[in-house]
Amino acid sequence: MDFAKFAAELSSFVWGVPLIALLFGTHLFLTIRTGVIQRFLPQAIKISFSRQKEGEGDVSQFGALMTALAATIGAGNIIGVAGAVATGGPGAVFWMWLTGVFGIATKYSEAVLAVKYRVQMPDGSYAGGPMYALERGLGQKWLGIVFAIFTCIAAFGIGNMFQANAVVETLKEWIKPTAEADAVMRWVTGGVMAAITAAVILGGVKSIARVCEVLVPVMALGYILGCVLILIKNAALLPGALGEIWQGAFSGQAAVGGFVGAGIRQAIQAGIARGLFSNESGLGSAPIVAAAAQTRNPVRQALVSSTATFWDTVVVCAITGLVIVSSGHWKEGMPKGALTNAAFEELHTIGPIFLLFGLITFVFSSILGWCYYGEKAAEYLVGPKAVKPYRVLWVIMVLVGAVQPAAAVMDFSDAANGLMALPNLICLICLSGVIAAETRAHADELRGKD
Repeated sequence: MDFAKFAAELSSFVWGVPLIALLFGTHLFLTIRTGVIQRFLPQAIKISFSRQKEGEGDVSQFGALMTALAATIGAGNIIGVAGAVATGGPGAVFWMWLTGVFGIATKYSEAVLAVKYRVQMPDGSYAGGPMYALERGLGQKWLGIVFAIFTCIAAFGIGNMFQANAVVETLKEWIKPTAEADAVMRWVTGGVMAAITAAVILGGVKSIARVCEVLVPVMALGYILGCVLILIKNAALLPGALGEIWQGAFSGQAAVGGFVGAGIRQAIQAGIARGLFSNESGLGSAPIVAAAAQTRNPVRQALVSSTATFWDTVVVCAITGLVIVSSGHWKEGMPKGALTNAAFEELHTIGPIFLLFGLITFVFSSILGWCYYGEKAAEYLVGPKAVKPYRVLWVIMVLVGAVQPAAAVMDFSDAANGLMALPNLICLICLSGVIAAETRAHADELRGKD
């Protein structure tokens, strides 16, 4: 069995109905358990821009958020959304968006546990995340080890190889190289990305945070501007696009043009899977950097962390979905890379430039953020001595991802994500009482009272 076939079968098995139901069910459960924490989103956004040191930690709350957003806003926001539409039809956009809305509660809950159960390392730095919550809060170190192992593996998929591969596939659509030139392009592009990555990650989380504090706002605003310009151009088509998204979410999409059709189950599965891939709520990744934040209590940092899901899925993924659906090119049965390019070509010369800018910056930031997640998981397993070798391997895998077939990389990433989410969801459900208690204890934070 070749790698591509193995990855496809594993992804299909992991992302079956049980995991999707568990994931979305956890979002709903924690929304209720936290008293609908989404209603405090305005306060969360307000305090997320604070750069003041408010407690012990390695980076500011803003720095932690930007690092988490750097990892979260990646190729999944562009290529992943196109893949969801290509597989599940326009209705997948609705389920992706809904996953983001309810996922805010899950992202909040993950950060509460991460800060509450974080530990200070011998060098003075802080470490936390689901592995520590599973060990110190639930008393199940073996589950913490399982999570850390899956995180080390998943990081190379969602945060590394998939990201590097997305840049190569987009460049391929632009340049349209011959078979010989394609191989050269992949190696050169991968080599350049690997070199830039190495220059940043050797400085650790503080270096990564400094870069992300500048890069993330610029890349997000630049990409959103491009999307808004396309939607203005397609304004007359937006009502029809919204109708297709709504109808497709509850009745599926019949075959049309080159699109083979998709049922309700396909729309839900594609939307939720891509939603998790994009916003990572329930995955357990973002709380790893939340634990390093300089914050005075778990709830304050949790509010900041929850905004990442809002920006990533409720804003960026939703606007990308509208661009793709309103373009109408999804009806032509295009693969995800070509579909994204075709949608942005609505702005002729400038559209593809916005796309390439967004993709390259999104990818680079994700590679930086996910390197930190992976190395902290490796540190949990074997100690600080694992960090430097992990970083070296990380740089090498950027190059490997650039030269691998796109489908195999995507399927491998999906499977690894699902396996990583399982122990984290168990942790969230079993410790939901702790999350609720912390929320009540710091209720003044929710209302903006110091």
